[in-house]
Amino acid sequence: MTQLLISVTSINEAKIALENGADIIDMKDPSAGALGALPIADIASIVTFVNKKKLTSATIGDQPMQPDLLVQRVAEVAKTNVDFIKIGFFETSDYQPCLDALQRAKQTGIKLIAVLFAEYTYPSNIIVTIKNAGFIGVMVDTAIKNGLTLMDYHSESHIKNLSQNVLEIDLSFGLAGSLKIQHIETLQKFNATYMGFRGGVCEENLRYLCLNASKIKAIRKTL
Repeated sequence: MTQLLISVTSINEAKIALENGADIIDMKDPSAGALGALPIADIASIVTFVNKKKLTSATIGDQPMQPDLLVQRVAEVAKTNVDFIKIGFFETSDYQPCLDALQRAKQTGIKLIAVLFAEYTYPSNIIVTIKNAGFIGVMVDTAIKNGLTLMDYHSESHIKNLSQNVLEIDLSFGLAGSLKIQHIETLQKFNATYMGFRGGVCEENLRYLCLNASKIKAIRKTL
């Protein structure tokens, strides 16, 4: 069954997500970009609150693709004992230096998720190189939060092919990108490991407003 990832900004929101069926408590700051990072102390507090009842994930923030910077940010977030660390693959001419640097994280047992953005075009071998660098999963999201969804950027056939390419090499596969409850029926056919929601489970469908418990519960039932 596809798991439900809910992005939260605080312990209070984590409590709402847990009480209404979230499988993964994801931590990010919607006001700071597509993958805006919460302060390290806030991440640590939420991880402690969740207390292994469910899986946790956190982003390192919207960072440029600079190897030393990414490694530094991963190390900082890893100190919180979060289960998974999400890294956005923003545009660059060559991802390999970053992947080579991040491979060190695998040696310390840190579990990394690569976030690919629907607006960008990536090298044809990007999934394999992500796997070779020791990442444990790939997630698709949108970089620009302008109301357009994952489905506005990619055809069903494209998402299907991507899903197959990721899952067949034993990586987890996550779908996100301004998703709402009406997208679930279409996306379920792609066998995603999890689907991620923020704006679609907030008041007024605005990602910077508070979570809405009834929306989370409705999505949980639909999944």
